[in-house]
Amino acid sequence: MNGDPTPDPGPDESAGVRRRGGPGVVAHRGASAALPEHTLAAYELAIEQGADGLECDVRLTKDQQLVCVHDRTIDRTSTGTGVVSEMTLAQLREFDFGSWHSAEVSAPVLTLAELLTLTLDQKRRPIRLFIETKHPVRQGGLVEQLLLAELHRFGVAQPPSADHSRAVVISFSTSGVWRIRRNAPMLPTVLLGDTARLFGGSAATAVGATGIGPSIATLREHPDLVDRAAAAGRETYCWTVDEADDVSLCTELGVGWIATNHPDRVYALLNPPAIGA
Repeated sequence: MNGDPTPDPGPDESAGVRRRGGPGVVAHRGASAALPEHTLAAYELAIEQGADGLECDVRLTKDQQLVCVHDRTIDRTSTGTGVVSEMTLAQLREFDFGSWHSAEVSAPVLTLAELLTLTLDQKRRPIRLFIETKHPVRQGGLVEQLLLAELHRFGVAQPPSADHSRAVVISFSTSGVWRIRRNAPMLPTVLLGDTARLFGGSAATAVGATGIGPSIATLREHPDLVDRAAAAGRETYCWTVDEADDVSLCTELGVGWIATNHPDRVYALLNPPAIGA
């Protein structure tokens, strides 16, 4: 995994990147309940466990490299301390981003290029990568600008259709989603939020989002969101779905994608063994 782009073989018409007959399982920061979040090992395990998609958060380093880190600082998930945007990639690579976890897996900071390489290497079963841009940040819209440049470098910024896109950009920032839609109109986008008011109004329409991303708590309170989104031609991406009752709710409502820390558990609930098997 050296991060060098590999040509995308294009959509496999016999196997799209959307699950048929039920929600797609998205590994939230990888198989993050079992292994340290945002590590290559966590994402590889998620793929082995049957995940249809992978989710990551991206931030910019001081030298404008995209790394997969959720927090503003590295204090919680590494052996170091400091603000991501104030450190270079070389400085971040001096720390271990795995041993904090109970599994004690040693791992370097993960770059978006390395995760894209892993995602696009999955040829038999196409995997979709959901990339969340974090805001507010001191670099403003630069994160979307450099993210699009990276997606272009890997050949996935201009998919032939949203259904076969290998990448989706997601964000709580309306301006972040709008920047992506304006510059890469064929790339799917999801506007995230944890209040129904965000989706009930015109925010998703105004920024041109192709999907909405309510939290599971919001969806429990407002199950009509899925039908309302579908009526507007949008998919629903729900986070973070770890409990069996919530998986059932998302399935019944017709949610398109569910993000979970337990991709193995959710995959098993959605794909029970056949009787007598």
